[in-house]
Amino acid sequence: MASTLLSSPLQGFTDFRFRNAFNHYFGGIDTFYAPYIRLNGKLKIKQSYQNDLLPENNTTLEVIPQVMTNDPDEFLFVVKYVQSLGYKELNWNLGCPYPMVTKSGMGSGLICNPAKINEVLHKAHNETDILVSMKMRMGYENAQEILETFPVLDSYPLKNIAIHARIGKQLYKGPVDLDAFEECIRSTKHKLYYNGDITSVSAFKAIKERFSTIDHFMIGRGLIADPFLPSMIKNNTTKYPENRWSIFAEFHDTIYQQYDEYLSGPTPIKMKMLGFWEFFSQSTSNPQKTYKAIKKASNPVKYRQEVDLIINTEKKITSI
Repeated sequence: MASTLLSSPLQGFTDFRFRNAFNHYFGGIDTFYAPYIRLNGKLKIKQSYQNDLLPENNTTLEVIPQVMTNDPDEFLFVVKYVQSLGYKELNWNLGCPYPMVTKSGMGSGLICNPAKINEVLHKAHNETDILVSMKMRMGYENAQEILETFPVLDSYPLKNIAIHARIGKQLYKGPVDLDAFEECIRSTKHKLYYNGDITSVSAFKAIKERFSTIDHFMIGRGLIADPFLPSMIKNNTTKYPENRWSIFAEFHDTIYQQYDEYLSGPTPIKMKMLGFWEFFSQSTSNPQKTYKAIKKASNPVKYRQEVDLIINTEKKITSI
């Protein structure tokens, strides 16, 4: 059974600039999920969210918009907005684990409230024709929470439920709970997608082997840490292209230039790229040293020098 690979939405990382550059230089991802739209009680779509979903910014990709809310009216407002842009599907985020989100009863903090989930889905399915899909954790406090939502979820024609096999309280720490994910497969009629800790070809193969009925796999942090991973999974190889670091350098320069034009001043671009290097560094021969060097680069000139040095070092190591 052929596998479909999906890019998990990561707020602050996987916007249209990243998605387009990633698709151009690496490929391997069938569908990208856009980071969530959050309204914060105002029925107004922020300009950055608008830019991210504009069709002209997503001409070569299949992109699915995502919303994070616990309010039926907000959900409908976003439905109308994404439909006005031509999107047929809206993904609902019940996965975000961060306390500032979960404390307000959103993201994975909403999984313990099947009645509220039902309220939102009822309105969405009775007042619109949007196709709804879900992105979930196992729960926030424990993996029982998701099981208690399935009777509600099973009463709606959802496209799929993508499950990150952790609870919200874990954030990204500790192991994924594969037994709990297996319990989910047995407990719902819906099509499930697997998400969580696909960080290498061997990790992907182990997950695929364990869950033979699953054919959609979502990659989040692993895709930023090693952008070659999706295409390597697709090509069933653990071998990187010979010009691996040259390709990465071009990709890096493309997103750097685009973020530099978009963000104003040296501090925002530094913070933006530092976020990326927290992941990028994991694919280098010395992750700690690499990240430290980027962190110490105090201005754009020094940053560029450090990046060149890192890439040249990695090229030398891989050519030995």
